[in-house]
Amino acid sequence: MIDAVVLDIEGTTSPTSSVREGLYGYTRQHLARWLADNQSGAAHSVLAGAREIAGRPDADINEIAGRPDADINEIAEVMCRWLDSDIKAEPLKTAQGLICAAGFRGGDLYGEFFDDVRPALTAWHADGISLSVFSSGSVRNQQDWFSYARGGEMASLISSWFDLTTAGPKREGTSYRRIADEIGLPGGNILFLSDQPDELDAAVSAGWSVVGVARAGEPNSPRPPHRWVDSFADVDPRAT
Repeated sequence: MIDAVVLDIEGTTSPTSSVREGLYGYTRQHLARWLADNQSGAAHSVLAGAREIAGRPDADINEIAGRPDADINEIAEVMCRWLDSDIKAEPLKTAQGLICAAGFRGGDLYGEFFDDVRPALTAWHADGISLSVFSSGSVRNQQDWFSYARGGEMASLISSWFDLTTAGPKREGTSYRRIADEIGLPGGNILFLSDQPDELDAAVSAGWSVVGVARAGEPNSPRPPHRWVDSFADVDPRAT
């Protein structure tokens, strides 16, 4: 029996465009200034992490390899290219969470959700199902996305939050086993909803139940052998 549902955000609860145009756009606009203003504080670990990742021989983007003294403007340019290429780098996601926090609190950003999400989450929560989020965005971003949801907060429905730092990569089974341990349930009692077939495969490898979410206009296509729906209204966790 399913006792917990774990949710992806981008393309699953929320339009990809709202995440990339909203969070990514706001981050891109403010990144260089934030790095400069906070280089001895919150941005210190972000700068160090970005230099370390970009210096790896196998890094996806390697512009500042061998440049431990790369200046802030160079690092900001590299991180913006990571944004453009949707590179799931931990330093970038950390910076994005901290930068966008000000946007949410200032009324410049709101969490955008598909219309079927709020009624489904409310009903599942009322039925005693534990709800969690696992997203590549930082926990800070996740919490703000739900707290400042357009139409009213939904963070109070969520019991736990997981990102790349706390759980691990979304396409590795070990990440899902780590989440199951944290939630305190066997994998067979957890349902994962995502639009990413590779993420569904990883969750299945950890013993989870999964349902793929294929929204109209979203970039990812359904892939066997998983069951796919186009609305949370078609998901009954208790019957899964």
